[in-house]
Amino acid sequence: MSTLAQTDELFFTRAGLDLARTADIVADALHGADDGELFLEYAQSEGFVWDDGKLKSASFDTSQGFGLRAVAGEATGYAHASTLSEDAIRRAAGTVRAVHAGHGGTYAEPPAGTNRALYASDNPLGLVPFEAKVKLLEAVDAYARARDPRVRQVSCSLSGEWQAVQIIRADGHRVSDIRPLVRLNVSVVVADGDRMESGSHGSGGRRTYERFLEPEVWQAHVDEALRNALTNLSAIDAPAGEMPVVLGPGWCGVMLHEAIGHGLEGDFNRKKTSAFSGLMGQRVAAPGVTVVDDGTLEGLRGSLTVDDEGTPTSCTTLIEDGILVGYMQDRLNARLMGVKPTGNGRRQGFAHMPMPRMTNTVMRSGGQTKEEILASVKRGLYAVNFGGGQVDIVSGKFVFSASEAYLIEDGRIGPAVKGATLIGNGPDALTKVTMIGNDMAIDPGVGTCGKQGQGVPVGVGQPTMRIDGLTVGGTRAA
Repeated sequence: MSTLAQTDELFFTRAGLDLARTADIVADALHGADDGELFLEYAQSEGFVWDDGKLKSASFDTSQGFGLRAVAGEATGYAHASTLSEDAIRRAAGTVRAVHAGHGGTYAEPPAGTNRALYASDNPLGLVPFEAKVKLLEAVDAYARARDPRVRQVSCSLSGEWQAVQIIRADGHRVSDIRPLVRLNVSVVVADGDRMESGSHGSGGRRTYERFLEPEVWQAHVDEALRNALTNLSAIDAPAGEMPVVLGPGWCGVMLHEAIGHGLEGDFNRKKTSAFSGLMGQRVAAPGVTVVDDGTLEGLRGSLTVDDEGTPTSCTTLIEDGILVGYMQDRLNARLMGVKPTGNGRRQGFAHMPMPRMTNTVMRSGGQTKEEILASVKRGLYAVNFGGGQVDIVSGKFVFSASEAYLIEDGRIGPAVKGATLIGNGPDALTKVTMIGNDMAIDPGVGTCGKQGQGVPVGVGQPTMRIDGLTVGGTRAA
């Protein structure tokens, strides 16, 4: 069954909406607007948390609703409700119609269609019994505690979502998508005397739970979390000062996501509030630096068959060989900037308006090996994993905490360090990239991006790379 037929069943057969009358309401509400749509959503989600040797919580939630948007110039009218009824949609239509009263716009062309599917439409929540999910978390806990006597605490969680959406435009064009999403996370606390440290590992994507039930998969999660915790247990204080920094592949791309990714979203550049505003066609990074946002990678956490405006996602080149060549666009900002939407119009749910957001933001591989890059550093820092971070979109300044990092001494990986933070400026840091590895990797599927109060799943990725002259904040002199 097609996703359009499945969503018709949810919204028109079960919820009782009449398709023809609903389409007429949308057409009337958006007559004279420049753009807009009715966004219908039905979602199920569940979460399991295991802590202190027992199931701490188990939750299940079902939600449904709609959001109706009208766009006139730069102005947007938006109304939403958690009731799927003709009367509710009519009331919403009366609200959004006010934004384009007297405007007389020309309704934009619909997005291009697509026949691709980047993930199956199976609902992960019902394919694995409740008991099997709890048993999985219990097995994770037992395995972790048996692995090392220094383990003091084990926390693990399992979560799943199933989201069905249908988008109806004033011209009758309809687009649908059904999106599964799962995640497993393991956290371990170890102790040696009075010193305690933690480590974690997780993965996920747009698939079902079955892979997590395979012992080699969940045991690998535990092993990695434990390795990370034990590494931190022996870590020394991080040095402070300016030095070369080597970033590891995969999840370290979160710094790329935060430090420059948001600055390449269309809305910030249209409003000229980004550090990259007005720099199209200019060099913004070192030669060899190529960054793309790719929502078309099959099964990844940040991937989408279509975005939340119905536009098929794409692989959008943002920086090519150091030159700024593109921004991520939703329909509104693309129209106002005179370019095409890139499939980056995303929203957290029916109660939120779409805006330009990242999907999977990735730096392409270069030509060096990881060993060559490390060997080139006399003394510096090798950051393997990041925890939290902050960035100022306007200035590009960022601060990131390294959750796993090592000293580099005479071209070799030295002792692990704790308390290391990376401080810099995104656009400036890109110009200081001196070596790019050939080992590009995508993160295991744990990223969630926040913007203006909305959270959406994303992916990040990069190869090993060397950046010179970054400021490292630590607890002792370098």
